[in-house]
This record gives sequence, structure tokens and C-alpha cells, in this order.
Amino acid sequence: MNPQIERLYQISQKKERRIIGLMSGTSLDGLDIAVCRIENAGKTTKIQLENFATMDYEDDFRARVREVFAKRNIDQQLFSGLNAYIGVTHAKLINTALQQWNIASSEIDCIASHGQTVYHAPQSLTKDRNWPNSTLQIGDGDHIAVNTGIITLSDFRQKHVAAGGEGAPLAAYGDYLLFSHATENRFLLNIGGISNFTFIPSHQTKLKAYATDLGPGNTMMNQYMKANFNQEMDRDAYMAKKGQVNDALLNQLLTEEFLTLPFPKTTGPELFNLAYLERAQDRSKTTHIPHENVMATLNRFAAHAMVNGIRKQSEGLSDVAVYISGGGLHNPLLFDYIKRSLPTSNVESFATLGINPDAKEAVLFALLANETLVGNKSNVAQIKDSPAVCMGKISLPE
Repeated sequence: MNPQIERLYQISQKKERRIIGLMSGTSLDGLDIAVCRIENAGKTTKIQLENFATMDYEDDFRARVREVFAKRNIDQQLFSGLNAYIGVTHAKLINTALQQWNIASSEIDCIASHGQTVYHAPQSLTKDRNWPNSTLQIGDGDHIAVNTGIITLSDFRQKHVAAGGEGAPLAAYGDYLLFSHATENRFLLNIGGISNFTFIPSHQTKLKAYATDLGPGNTMMNQYMKANFNQEMDRDAYMAKKGQVNDALLNQLLTEEFLTLPFPKTTGPELFNLAYLERAQDRSKTTHIPHENVMATLNRFAAHAMVNGIRKQSEGLSDVAVYISGGGLHNPLLFDYIKRSLPTSNVESFATLGINPDAKEAVLFALLANETLVGNKSNVAQIKDSPAVCMGKISLPE
């Protein structure tokens, strides 16, 4: 037997596995690295977050990714090179983090790498029936495995698509296994570039859990700040708090058909971007309003999409709780509006559930890798409109 295959078998037989989860979102803030200890699988899974850090990307890295991100026409040589470059860069960041934490690579059982999303193209978004649902994350797993010496699982979203899904969101799989509750109807709201929630009904209902995208989270605000002020984000909503919401622009932004589609659904920056904003400004005759008013309106637009989605699903339910994670949790204007707009729900940081909210998505991919190694697809068979699959391609370091 190949020693690496034997190593995989030994990992699957261990009582506890030490798995690194990685997440690099569309906001390109940096690489989230979470070292997790995981016992069991399925609904008996126990997970402990040991170490977590977001390793910042260099400006050159961000610039290179943006050359291909969500673009239909790209330089193929650059694109091919980025697949390897991102993998090597992520491996270097992992090695640096492990050194800082004084953890030897031999102490890690495997890495679970989400990769870097560069294009998301389900038919529901493209409206093109000539091509199947597709999504693409780059940052080759073999490069990570070889450069860290650690078995790596990557490219999780492809199995979801192959089995009939749209490749996103995947949060339902981990959220359902870890955070179901006897009496509380839970919305686990993640505000990344795109906002999404996992709805986990209480054990007292016959409803099924599912995950869905809602609309823009931080992506349009981040793009606007980058284009106009060369800043990665509107930190602490500094710009948006100085402005006033423009109702004409907001109402035009809210006309997008995607916002009215039934759940679950997926979207991306391919739809919600600066071109979308420019069209809305042209139609609403708001092309010359101050920057701070544009940012206040984009902030409110993102909040509306989230609040409306939660209201729609929570109608008729009692004991509703909303737990927020992702970069948008740190935007006080966004958080306060969501909380005020859902007065009958308990709105809290995801930290209330015992996991660092900034680490949540990286932890999720560690859990997905654990399910592939020791779980079973039947563990997630009760998630609405999501294929019951174990996900991730396996890359061996030797």
C-alpha cells in the first residue's frame, strides 16, 4: 500500500483529528487559518478551535487576483499561473502560522482548503442553459500539500455542483451538524462579500435546514471604497455613517430580480458589483450624489437584503435567534440596522455559540474535510435542496 494512502487510513481511525481549515473570501482580506481538533462525525461531532489567525495578503497578491476575479475575459497565462501562485502563497502562510504557534507540520493530520473563488456561474445567475452550473476556486491543493508536507483536501464546491447543486453556499452542512437546537429557530447569518444564512429549525418543527445566499454583503461597499479611495473597506462604517441614505437609489438597487427569487439561491460579485451600482445610479438620476451618501445607501441595501430574507423565512415562527459572523459583523451601521429591524428576534454575534465569528468559515471547511475522512453522506441527508455528499479532492504531499 502507498504509505500516503496508509496514512489516510490511519487518520480516519483516530479518535481525534487535528485539521487546519482555510478560507479566503471574495473580500480578499487575507487567508483565515483555523487549527481545529475534531472528534467523531455527523451529529456527534465535537470541534475545538485551537488556534486562529487571518494572515494578511500583500497588495500585489490582491491586485493579481483582481485581474481575473469575476471577469469573463482574462489573460489565460496569468490565470494558469495564479492557480499555482495562490497555492504556493497559501502554503507559505500556513507554514508561517504553524511556526508562530510552535506546531510541527507532522502534528497536523490534514489541511482543508477552500481556495480562492474567481468565478461563480450557476444557471440561475448566468441565465445560460448551454452550460451546466459551475463555480471555480483556484489555489491548487497539490501545491499546498507539497509545500507544507501535509495531506490536503480542496476544491470542495465541485462535488456539490456535480451532484446537482450550485456550489454554494456550503455553510448548511457544518451548521446543521454543529448548531441544531431543541427549541430555538436559528439563522446563522454570515456577512462576507456576499451575505448568506443557514436556517436551522428547532427540533419542534417539521421544517428542514438549508442555506441560501441573500445578496450583497460587503462586496459593493468594498469595491466602491477601493475604486474611489484606494481603501480595502469602509472600516467601522466611517464613510457610510457620515452620509444619508438616498431613497431613489436604494429603491432602484432593490429592483433586482434575484432578491425576489425563492430560497435557496446563490449569487456573487458577478451580479452585485460597481457596474450594477452605475446602472442603478443612471436610472435613479443619482450619479452626482456625494460619496458618503452612496456608501450609506450601499450599506442599507446590503442590510435590506439580509433583513428581508430573515423576515420571509421567520414568518410565523417563535423563539427566533440570529447569530452573525463574517467581516460585516464589524460594521456597526450594518449590525445596528439588522438588530433594530428584527425586534422580535435575538440578534447576537456568532461568538455566543462558542466559536470565534471570524473563524467560522475556516472551521466549516475543517469539518467538511472531517466528514470526507470519517463521515457519511447520510449525515447531511436532511438538508433541504442540497445534495447529500462528502466533498473535497485529496492531494498527497509525496
